[in-house]
Parts: sequence; C-alpha cells; structure tokens
Amino acid sequence: MGEHAKARSYCEKALEIQQKSLPKNHLDFAQSYNKIGLVYESIKEYSKAFSYFERALDIYQGPLPSTHPDIKSVRHNMKRVKNKLKL
Repeated sequence: MGEHAKARSYCEKALEIQQKSLPKNHLDFAQSYNKIGLVYESIKEYSKAFSYFERALDIYQGPLPSTHPDIKSVRHNMKRVKNKLKL
C-alpha cells in the first residue's frame, strides 16, 4: 500500500527475532526472506530481491520436496525478478 520502507522494516525486525530464537535453517527464515524479497521487488531493487529469494529457496529445498507450493512460489518470484533484471 505504498509503505515499502515500513514493510521492509517490519520484515527485517521479524528476521532479527527469528535469528535469536530459531536454528538458522528453520522454514520461518525462508518465509521472511521471501517477504523481504517481495518488498525489494516492489521498490524495483531487483538484484536485492533476487538475493533474498535465493536464500529462501536454499532453506526450503532442505526439508521440502521440489514440488512443494512454497518452492514453486519462490521459483516463480525468482523467474519474474530475473526477467526484470534483463530489461
């Protein structure tokens, strides 16, 4: 809704809390990385977005099968951002 800086701040704050209380490969990290990637994409910082999507995918690929909806979603996000980077 236009408040990208606030959204990113909240997502990063959640990530900080997770880092203090969860193992580094916990699926909640992947969700946070994906959300932060979406915020960066919305402000057209595509390389940062792609980096966060990569982190999310790395974590998801550990315990989840390649057909899992979360993995498919992140891959879709990565493909979309990759296409925008080529422009």
